Amino acid sequence: MAELSTLARPYARAAFEYANSENALSAWMTELQLVAAVVSDDAVQGLLGDPSLTTEKQADAFVDLLGDELGESRKRFLHVLAENRRLGLVPNILTQFAQLKAQREQSVDVEMVSPFEVPDAVRDRIAQALGKRLDCEVVVSTSIDSSLLGGVMIRAGDLVIDGSVRGRLNKLAEALTN
Repeated sequence: MAELSTLARPYARAAFEYANSENALSAWMTELQLVAAVVSDDAVQGLLGDPSLTTEKQADAFVDLLGDELGESRKRFLHVLAENRRLGLVPNILTQFAQLKAQREQSVDVEMVSPFEVPDAVRDRIAQALGKRLDCEVVVSTSIDSSLLGGVMIRAGDLVIDGSVRGRLNKLAEALTN
């Protein structure tokens, strides 16, 4: 997994720098999300793995598949990826592009998982506290996981705060076994 991230990094940075210079971060983000979804499709994976297709034909087929959904600079970017046999890296490129965009905008997407619906007031307080701790704007998305007994789990990039009852019980069990 680290190898894919390493391979994707220069492409993500180049795409980000170009998009930033053109004030088109949102457009690039949207279109990279589309391309990543298409790349993840099994039929497209077969196309990318077909040794009988030249890289130029792969890029042309890919661009034709997406049609008018892509801007010209994104089409050129896909051709560069195809020439270097890196079209399969688009999901990794998207992840790193999103991280660079969030750093630039000084924001972070936070996922909060709880066993029940979290009231807006509580979600806002958690967002404020995390914003102060991380020194950036926090965008919170919530989801429900009924397998949690209580509490919440918060994921913000590499940071994971496990305030769930299950997490606390696991820590207690680990402490008792040591």
